[in-house]
Amino acid sequence: MNPFHCYEVRPEATLRVFCFPHAGGSAAYFRLWHRGSPGAEVRAVQYPGRADRSGEPFAESVALLAKHLAEAMTPLLDRPAVLFGHSLGALIAYESARELRARGRGVAALVASGRHAAHERLAVSAHLGSDDELAAELGRLGGSDPELLEDPVIRELVLPAVRNDYRLEETYRHRHDAPLDCPVLALVGADDPEVSAEQAARWAELTSGGFTLRTLPGDHFYLQDRREDVMRAVLAAVPPSTP
Repeated sequence: MNPFHCYEVRPEATLRVFCFPHAGGSAAYFRLWHRGSPGAEVRAVQYPGRADRSGEPFAESVALLAKHLAEAMTPLLDRPAVLFGHSLGALIAYESARELRARGRGVAALVASGRHAAHERLAVSAHLGSDDELAAELGRLGGSDPELLEDPVIRELVLPAVRNDYRLEETYRHRHDAPLDCPVLALVGADDPEVSAEQAARWAELTSGGFTLRTLPGDHFYLQDRREDVMRAVLAAVPPSTP
């Protein structure tokens, strides 16, 4: 199945923005992101095992998921592309950019939002916790309504995908090879309890193509209320000389 959702096809767009959601997130999180960016076409990633891909098994690893997405993305690289990922999505976007590079295809920019740099390993294992502990973690980050997660039916629908996404994140091991050669923009919420500006700044170590760090008001999900600001930053990350 096509892993990309496009909520407004724009044949005239000069740029494609691929959006990778956070742990437990779906393509629908980005359903309005095409608004306010008439020159860009937004393609939102749908990870396997949820929404319209609920009949597929969950991804086994970040590396395998990136290979699958890079393969599906290749025919859509007829114009410059930006990869935007939030939280877990930043990691998957980064690995997808590396996989595209291995295939001889580059991207115009990588935007890593709300995540420490890919080569910084944190000793966490939330995916091994109980359902109560996992729901509490989601509540702590502010991405889910705590009352909804008290509903056993909602838990049964949501938590398996969340647990697998956390497993992907927490079992990931960075492969040290040549850095990316595209510009990298790191975005972080000023009050993010999960990621500091110092941690986000380490994304600079993973590219030779230039790096920018921007801090925006808000917590881990600062982008929920600042979609237009984020899209402006994403589009500005593309070098003016990009064909």
